[in-house]
Amino acid sequence: MSKKGIFITFEGSEGCGKSTQIGLLAAHLRDAGHDPLLLREPGGTPAGETIRHLLQHALEGENLTPEAELLLFAASRAQLVREIIVPALTAGRIVICDRFLDSTTVYQGVGRKIPPQQTEMINAFAVDACLPDVTFLLDLDRATSLERMKAGQRTLDRIERESEDFFEAVRNGYLNLAALNPNRILLLDASKPKESTLEEIKNAITSLLSK
Repeated sequence: MSKKGIFITFEGSEGCGKSTQIGLLAAHLRDAGHDPLLLREPGGTPAGETIRHLLQHALEGENLTPEAELLLFAASRAQLVREIIVPALTAGRIVICDRFLDSTTVYQGVGRKIPPQQTEMINAFAVDACLPDVTFLLDLDRATSLERMKAGQRTLDRIERESEDFFEAVRNGYLNLAALNPNRILLLDASKPKESTLEEIKNAITSLLSK
């Protein structure tokens, strides 16, 4: 894949502040004269948004097996990569995605206990050569995460209603992934003030843009 743009992804458990930091980073980039493309996973395309609804809210999705869930996430991602992300990067745009393949590695691989070689194979097939230039992992303890979600006063989706053991496994999975990919994944303490976290993100992006 010939790529001229920059691909940025955000990861982390529910309530970690991804949406807030994505919005702040996008505003910063616009002020600097860029036109970032904001995407989310699953979703980002008509097909992907239909899959998102099935995975998160539809009654038909309540009893999905782990394997079916994995393949649905991969299907949404494969469409997003080829329909939206690759053309945008080829055109030189900055692409910011709320979740990408690391979510599948952790939520379906670790959380759902699908063997890692299977999640790796499916991830690789879905994204081909399209990998993030940098991934910001917002780490937050479960108690604070729950407080933030309750404060948001919204209905939790199917995955957000999972057990405490599931989310403990997800958090540990993310931390292990960060340790294995230090050149791509920047681990951030999401309990810090949002302004402090944003400065770390901005510094990393400034370094990327200067290359």
